[in-house]
Amino acid sequence: MDNEELEQDKAKDEALEKALEQETENETPSEDETFAKPDYESEIIKIIRSTTSPKVTREKLEDYHANDIADVLEKLTVVERKKLYNILNMDMLSDAFECIDDVSPYLEEMDIRKAVEIISSLEADTAVAALRGLDKVRRSVIIDLMDQESKKDIMLIASFDDDEIGSRMTTNCIVIRENLTVKEAMRSLVKQAAENDNISKIYVADESNTFCGAIDLKDLIIAREGTRLDDMIVTSYPYVYGHESISECIEILKDYSEDSIPVLDNNNKILGVITAQNIIEVVDEEMGEDYARLAGLMAEEDLKEPLLDSMKKRLPWLVVLMFLGMVVSSVVGIFESVVSQLTILMMFQSVILGMSGNAGTQSLAVTVRVLMDENLEVKQKIGLVAKEVRVGFGDGLLLGILSFIVLGIFIMIVKGRPAGFAFAVSGCIGLALMCSMVISSLTGTLVPMFFNKIGIDPAVASGPLITTINDLIAVIVYYGLSWLFLLEMMHF
Repeated sequence: MDNEELEQDKAKDEALEKALEQETENETPSEDETFAKPDYESEIIKIIRSTTSPKVTREKLEDYHANDIADVLEKLTVVERKKLYNILNMDMLSDAFECIDDVSPYLEEMDIRKAVEIISSLEADTAVAALRGLDKVRRSVIIDLMDQESKKDIMLIASFDDDEIGSRMTTNCIVIRENLTVKEAMRSLVKQAAENDNISKIYVADESNTFCGAIDLKDLIIAREGTRLDDMIVTSYPYVYGHESISECIEILKDYSEDSIPVLDNNNKILGVITAQNIIEVVDEEMGEDYARLAGLMAEEDLKEPLLDSMKKRLPWLVVLMFLGMVVSSVVGIFESVVSQLTILMMFQSVILGMSGNAGTQSLAVTVRVLMDENLEVKQKIGLVAKEVRVGFGDGLLLGILSFIVLGIFIMIVKGRPAGFAFAVSGCIGLALMCSMVISSLTGTLVPMFFNKIGIDPAVASGPLITTINDLIAVIVYYGLSWLFLLEMMHF
C-alpha cells in the first residue's frame, strides 16, 4: 500500500511539473516578441483619430516621446494635424517641432497666432531655419507679432551666415556674474532656469558680459555658502567665436566632451552656446558634405529633392570630368601605333586604369581624413606622403607579380601565344600596374594637400576627379612602357 501511494504521489508530481513547464512556455515570449520594437506610430495615430475629449487625448500623448509624435506628423492628414495643434500644449508641440528638420510646411497650415507662439517657443537656431522656409509675407507677419525678446534672439542668429558657427548656436544658457557669492549665484541660477533649461553648465561673465569661464552645476550645488566663486570657475573652458566657419570649429567641438560650448563675439562677450545636439548635427552635416564631394556632387541630395535640383548638383563635375575624359582618349590616340601593332594590350587596359583609380581613391580618403587635423605639422605631412607611396609600391609590387604570372599563363593558354611573348606582355602589364599604383597613391595624397594649402576644402579633390587624373597617368605609363619594352627593345 505504501508503494502504491508513493507511485501515485510521484505521478502527481510529474503531472504538476509538466503542467508548470507547459504554462511557462506559453507565457515566455518568443525571441521576436522579446526584441520587437513597440509600434508607437500606430498607437499615436489611433489616439489622435479617436473621439475622446482633447484633455484625455493630450494626457495619453504625454506618455510618448516628442520624437515619436514628430514622426507621425507626415502620416496624418491636414485636418488631423490641425486637430493635434489645438490638442497639444505649447511645450509638447515645440518639443515635437524641435525633432523635425523642416517645420515650415507645418507652420504654413497653422493659424498665424499659433505659428507665432510656436516660433517664439522654439530654440533660436531652429526658429531661424523655420522662418527661412516660409514665404516672405507670412514670415514678415510672424516676426512683427513676436515679442521683443524672442525677436532679438532670432535676429541675432540670423545675423550670421549659414557657414558660420554662430548660425547654429542657441541663447538658451545660464550666465552669472563673477563677483557673486555662492548663495547669490544659486539665486540667479533659479531665476534664469525658469526660461533656460540648459543648466548643467553655468557660464561666468564680468560686468560687461565678457566671458570669464564656466562652473559645473554639481560644483555649485555642493559648494559651501562661504566658498569663493572665483575658486570654482574653470578659466580654461573651451569657446568659439560666432563668425568662425563651421569647418574650422569642428575639431574644437569634437575634442571636448562638454554638454555645451560658449559662442563669443569679437569682443569676447557671450552670445550663446553650441549644445551637444548642435555639435552632432554640425559634424553630421559636414561629413555629409564631404561624402557628397567625394562622390563628385556639389552638395547633398535626398530622395524628395526635385529632379532639376539633383541635376544641377551633379552636372558641374560631370562636365569637367567629361572634358578630362576627352583628354585621356586623346592620349590613347597618341599611342595608336602601339595599339595597332599589339592589339592584345587593349584587353588589359581596364585592369591598369581600374587599379590605378582604386589606389588613388584610397589615398585620397586617408589624406582627407588626416587633413581634418588643423594642427598637422609639415613633418607629419611628409610622413603621410612617404607612407602612401610605400603602401602603393607594396600593393603594386604584389599585384604586379600576380598579374605577371596569371596573365602570362592566360595569354599563353587561352590566346595560344608563345611563352616568351605571353610573359613579356604580362611582365609589361605587371610593371605598368606597379608604377601606376605608386604614382596614383602619390597623386591621391598630394592633390588634396594642395587644395588644403590654397584654402580649398580637400574633399573637393573628389573620387571621380582623382580617378580621371589617374586614368590619364595610367594610360601614359601603360602604353609608354609597352612602346619602350615590347616594340623598341624586344621588337614584337
